[in-house]
Parts: sequence; C-alpha cells; structure tokens
Amino acid sequence: MRQCLFYFGLFPRDFEIPARRLIALWVAEGLVQAKGEDEAPEDVAERCLIKLIAEGMVQVTKKKRNGNIKTCCLPSALRQYWLSKAQETTFLQIHMETTSHLSPSTGMISRLADHLDKEDVTFGHIHGCHDHMASSHLQPLYQQVISFLSFDTREGSKPGEDMGNFLHRCISGRCLLQLRVLDLENVFKPKLPEALGKLNRLRYLGLRSTFLDMLPSFIKKLHSLQVLDVKHTNITTLPSPVWNLQQLRILYLNERCHSKLMPQPQAGSFSTLQVLVGLLVDEETPVKDGLDRFVNLRKLGLTCRLLSSQQEAMVEWVLKMNRLRSLRLESIDEQNQVGDLDLKPLTGHVNLSCLYLLGRLVNPSIVPALPHSLIDITLSGSELKDDPMQTLDKLPNLKILSLLANSYTGKNMHCSFGGFSQLRVLKLWKLEQLEEWNVEEGALQALRDLEIRGCMKLEMLPEALHHRALLKVKLTDMPSHFA
Repeated sequence: MRQCLFYFGLFPRDFEIPARRLIALWVAEGLVQAKGEDEAPEDVAERCLIKLIAEGMVQVTKKKRNGNIKTCCLPSALRQYWLSKAQETTFLQIHMETTSHLSPSTGMISRLADHLDKEDVTFGHIHGCHDHMASSHLQPLYQQVISFLSFDTREGSKPGEDMGNFLHRCISGRCLLQLRVLDLENVFKPKLPEALGKLNRLRYLGLRSTFLDMLPSFIKKLHSLQVLDVKHTNITTLPSPVWNLQQLRILYLNERCHSKLMPQPQAGSFSTLQVLVGLLVDEETPVKDGLDRFVNLRKLGLTCRLLSSQQEAMVEWVLKMNRLRSLRLESIDEQNQVGDLDLKPLTGHVNLSCLYLLGRLVNPSIVPALPHSLIDITLSGSELKDDPMQTLDKLPNLKILSLLANSYTGKNMHCSFGGFSQLRVLKLWKLEQLEEWNVEEGALQALRDLEIRGCMKLEMLPEALHHRALLKVKLTDMPSHFA
C-alpha cells in the first residue's frame, strides 16, 4: 500500500487521476499481486485504492453515476510528505526537484514523469536541443527506468515530435530497455519510433486520447504487453498480430475499430484477456472459432454489424462468458442505423453489474430474466411493447436506469408500490409515444436524479414525485406546459 501511495507522486499536483488508469498502472508495475487463480490483480488494486481513500490518504475528486470512483488525487496537505518518503525509499528520485540536485553519482532514475517543468533535470533531455544531446549522455540516467509517464498536453505537433526524438535517442543508446510502463495519454500524436519494438519487458502502452491514426507494426514484438489502450484515437483498424500477444489482459480500442483477421487456434490471449472494448464485429470478423474463444472476459463492449448466420454464434458466445461484470452491445445495420439485437436470457451471469444494449430486442423476454446483480442498465432502440417498469422494478440492486430513444414504444408506464427500492438515477429519453407515467406512493423511494428528454407526449410529472427530495430534475426538449 505504501508503494501504491508513492505512485501518486508521478502525477502533477492536483491532477485528477482516472481510477481506471491508476489501477492498470499499479498492476503493470507489479505493485499488487493476486492471491489465487480466481482473483484478478485489478481487484486487489481496487481494494487497495478503496482502503487508501477510507484512511484519508487519497481524495476522491469525481464519482461515476453508480457511485464508483472515477478520479482521485493525493490531498495537497499530504503530497510533500509522501513525496519525501518515496524519495527516501528510492521509489522516486530527486529529479522531481531541480537540476542542481542530480548527478550520475546520485543514482539512476527508475520512474520518469514529464510535467513540463523547466527546473526538472529531465526537461532539457526531452524537450531541449537534440543536436548536442548524444545518447551517451543519457545512458547514466535512463538505463534503469521502468516507468515513463508524460503529461505534455500542449497543442500542435511539438509534443509528439519531442516524444519521438527522446524515445529514439534513448533506446538507440540502450536506455529505457527495462521499461514496463509507457503512458502517453493525452499527448497529441506522439511519434512512436520503430525502436520501441525492442522493449520486450513493456507491459503497459497507454495511447488514449492521443489522436494517433494507426498502430505501428512493431506492436507485434511487445510480447510482455498486458495493457493496450488506444481509446479516443483515430485508429480504425487493429493489426491482426495484436491477438497473438500471449499476456494481453486489457484492450481498449477506438469506437468501432475493425479487425479483419482473428487469431489462429494456437494463439494464447484467449484465456488471459479480461477487457475488450471498442471492437466492430462484422462479416469479416469470425465469432465462431474466433471471438468465442475469449471466455474469461470481465468487461466487453462491441458494436455488431452481423449477418444472420453470425447471430447464433454471438448469442452462444455471450452465454458462455459467465464472468462478465460489464456488457455493452450495440447493433447497427449497413446504414449505421439501429439493427436487431438477439440475446438469450442472462440469468446465469451472476456477476454482471452494468448492462448497455442498443438495438431492437429480437427476444424481449430477456428483460424479465435479467440477473439480480445488475446495478446499471441502459436500453436504447429496444422497441419494447410491454412496460419495462413492471419487471425491472424487481431488481434489488438497480441504482441507475436509462431508457433511451425508442426503448419503449407504449403509451403508459407504471411504477408500483415498493418498486425500485435502490434506484437513484432515472433517465427517460425520446420515448415518443409515452403519454402517461404513474408512480404509486412507496415507489422510487431512493430516487435523487431524474432526467426527461424529448418525451413530447408526456402530459405531466407523476404526482408522487412532486414532494420528493430530488437533488436534480433536468428537462430537455420538453413541451413548455410540462416544464
């Protein structure tokens, strides 16, 4: 836990760190270890973060709708104390201070963070004049670096060019070869030199929000890679060799990222992959004897443009993934409009807490059979004819419900006494046929956040909600008489 706390020192002061990012970095660095085969290191890391927050060491800065931690930071009052402790244990080097405090005799840097601080000895190496900075000058400092995080979020081409030049010079000079973590999140279009293929110990490659246009071919050489994050980039095609990375655990892709070739039966990421988000599945992406080999996924997010012959294979694959905690499926047709979504009941998915379904539900009977473990449900384009409130209100743990465009096509909606006992957030968007919504006394007792958008025929807010302690009511594109 001390080392996890020290890690906050790599981030700039008051920087709001995504919990998703922090947990993955801790795991990649080996700061947390799973105790058994059925336990994921990410679970250990999350428990560690929760404990640090409970003890007042870490501050939550934003929460997700479901109450989970979204971002956090080290409280300003504790930052200097823990930075000094981290330096005492050599977890962080004094390079975080000024150039005058560092020389080769004081030891080599093990964790490098670029905060764009001109007083930092590393600033000139990364952003200075490259002509006179030979690789031999860098070798004493950067030979043992295991983590490199950049926070250069300036606009324009310079951040990407600086990064590419620095990485090339270091690796060419046999530096950074011990690197486990390379996190360039939010660095605009970093130049990734071919020499990065030499980093055979690299576990974490963070390229989220870099707006890169393509993944370089050297990615196939990174045999130790566990996390690849290219979400919020311009990458539309995933190189097929990525599927052959034996230790890959987490794969975040840009939305609707295409992959023509799927792994051969001997490929090894089938059992290790835990997170797969952002893949577009179409007729060129085999599900049977392809995607359906990934059976240990905990988080899955796909956009499907499937032929009818692929639908059954998709249905059976989803049924097999009984470790899923989060499932997001979007079905689109050739015109990128809402398509049919076929699923069988998910009653066996006892770990599933978050469900997002976009598409016309071919089998509406899955709604009454949703697992009781669900906390967050979003339905969109489902075209349900029967009132979903009459079945969803029985889910004992449901805290967030979003019924979006055309999820329900009926005229009446009813919430019964005692229903939705835990529901805190309710969104009703573009239910164009909805005219009347009745809420009995004793229903929706925990509701705090209500949003209604584009329900043009809805006459009025239910009487039972008029005197509730709602924290937020948001109306968008509603008739003036309703408002």
